[in-house]
Amino acid sequence: MPSNRRIKILNIPVDMVEYPAAMEIFRKLMSSAGCSQIVTPNSEIIVNATKDKELKEIIEQADLVIPDGIGLVYASRIMGMPLSERVTGIDFLSSILEYLEETGQSVFFLGSKPGDGGAPGIAELAAEKIKEKYTNLKIAGVHHGYFKEADEQELISKINASGADFLCAALGSPKQEKFVFTHRNQLNVKAAIGVGGSLDVWAGTLKRAPEFYRNHGLEWLYRFIQQPSRYKRMAALPLFMIKVLLSKLKGGK
Repeated sequence: MPSNRRIKILNIPVDMVEYPAAMEIFRKLMSSAGCSQIVTPNSEIIVNATKDKELKEIIEQADLVIPDGIGLVYASRIMGMPLSERVTGIDFLSSILEYLEETGQSVFFLGSKPGDGGAPGIAELAAEKIKEKYTNLKIAGVHHGYFKEADEQELISKINASGADFLCAALGSPKQEKFVFTHRNQLNVKAAIGVGGSLDVWAGTLKRAPEFYRNHGLEWLYRFIQQPSRYKRMAALPLFMIKVLLSKLKGGK
């Protein structure tokens, strides 16, 4: 079981880590046996985990749970165990890619839309862009995220045959968490992370919020401006804060 120092928000565990501590844990995971799982919950995922027993148990058993969202920082202050900062999945992934490049280890990118009419898929585009920045990074393979459950064993074989040391699964939550957890004993990679739409950002098909929005905890507002159709998902943040306040008033976690 994980021994990291954790806070519980709505009874869902989150590691009390900053970037350096998260990377220190990651480096240890890459040296340990088996496939370690890293999850990146934000407010929406925490709320979903309170209603999804399987997702809750996956987060509880994950080897590293980074606080990916300003809502978690605010909630931790309400709970009296403040997180000093959030550790976003996409920034943490960048640090991981830098580490893999330095150590000569390889990564497999899994997720997002497949190619169409001869055009490359999002994972391929993201891999090309990432290779421009991390020129010595070994990319063992890529695969889109539009697969069925019946295809999963073939996909696991492809990942293992690639010889990848690390798996980046950008399948959206909870699919990415459940995919890794279900197959972690079959996967030969040393660790795997779920990072939502990070490949779309790397590929350039989805713009990341400018630094002003990120520094002021307003990425959710930028996403809403970009994708108004996400308004139902945007409602998760105020719902999350209400649940945290009610939980605190009731003396719970």
